[in-house]
Amino acid sequence: MSDDTKKPLTFGRRGLLQGLGAGATALALPTLWLPRSAYAQTSGRNSVQHLIYIRLSGGFRFTTAFNADSAEEFNPFGRSSQRAPGTEWGVGKLLERASWLEEEEGAARADLGMQPVSAFSNEICVLPCVDHEPFSARADGNHGTGLERFLTGFVGGTTSFFTFINYGLRERVAQETAAGRTVLPAFSLGEAGMALGAGAYAGYRPPVLDGSGFERFSFDPDSGVPEWARTLAGKMDSRMRDRLHLRLRNNVEVYQQSREATRSYGKIFRDPLLRIGPSSQGAADGITNQELVTMLGDTPTGRQAALALRLFHFGCPAVFLNQGFYDFHSDEEEGLSGEIEQANRLLSGLRAALKRMKDPTGLSYWDKTLVVVGSEFGRTTGGKRFNSAKGSDHNSDLATRWMSMPMMGGVISSAGKGGRLLGQTRGSDLKAEGKVYSYRAVMKTMLDLLGADHSGIFPADNPIEDLFT
Repeated sequence: MSDDTKKPLTFGRRGLLQGLGAGATALALPTLWLPRSAYAQTSGRNSVQHLIYIRLSGGFRFTTAFNADSAEEFNPFGRSSQRAPGTEWGVGKLLERASWLEEEEGAARADLGMQPVSAFSNEICVLPCVDHEPFSARADGNHGTGLERFLTGFVGGTTSFFTFINYGLRERVAQETAAGRTVLPAFSLGEAGMALGAGAYAGYRPPVLDGSGFERFSFDPDSGVPEWARTLAGKMDSRMRDRLHLRLRNNVEVYQQSREATRSYGKIFRDPLLRIGPSSQGAADGITNQELVTMLGDTPTGRQAALALRLFHFGCPAVFLNQGFYDFHSDEEEGLSGEIEQANRLLSGLRAALKRMKDPTGLSYWDKTLVVVGSEFGRTTGGKRFNSAKGSDHNSDLATRWMSMPMMGGVISSAGKGGRLLGQTRGSDLKAEGKVYSYRAVMKTMLDLLGADHSGIFPADNPIEDLFT
């Protein structure tokens, strides 16, 4: 069994709240002021408030979708003849598939703004040559180590990308807390490997939510406690703290602050807006939960995507989720089209929803959200359309090496990079004919656009300024 098919380790109600409390505790600890050295930034730093990071699980054959101007051995499904005007990158014919736009329900989705991905390809920027280690002699086509690189940046990495996000935004969260506002941290939906953290980063690990909702948090532990009892408990806490020596008070205050933060998170988790489903009556930011389910689907991935958008309402900066399963060592000729069609719906639904959603200032969520798609590696067939089992494999060649990563959102359009191709591969053999970017550089770019502090993180890799030049 490959690593990505194992059931992920996830937290229950108590574990999730404890993790959130630990993050609040870390934020409350005193810090020493140290002079900061300058570090590389892009022109788009702090230009987005939210990130949706999607993994196409199992290793994805990128040449069939996002780098389709390639020879038949790399893309046996063909190129789209319906790519949007101004599109430079190779749009795969599979990105035209949109049976979810058919019949009466499909008409409702079209009315909500959904289109096939090929129809808005000029709003997507693609980096065709993203590699784990650009200076390595060969690709990493191993499920275990490839996934480790995807989640942490390194083989054996001890801190995940989403932990870096929470760490990098710690000062912003502290400011919100000081102002009396509770904001949620970055979340990983169903992937425990995106919640690793060691050393200084340990207190910033993102909560991992198994499932697509917070139904397990429906009970309010304070509901059965009368007001006089809560007041009495608060006074006892204050007296205990005041009796301690000044040097000992900090730990007690940290505990009390983290307990209060945990209580505040619980109130958010019980909000009806986070009950995602076709019968949900929740509505906010100019869109209803029913509309989100109509667009994104009443499937585990669809509900997770809808939940991601609702978490943004409560200040969550980033959400990670897995989509599909693309490890087609056999039957790819038949099975890949259906999986990609669901990915098409996910991207189309997110785009339509983000463009409809408005924040309290009237700004579109599309304008302040970045959507990025990746996988642990590409796939190869050794020079044929498919392998002997009508599937594809992964080893050390260029087809495995290049992860042609799409990005979309208002920041991409504003920078004039919609439809653009940053780098290029030769269609006959996939040899790079332009820039090659490391996977860590892509992660650092996402940190930078979120405005996160990434000093000391991946010091040998710079964020990608080419997105803005």
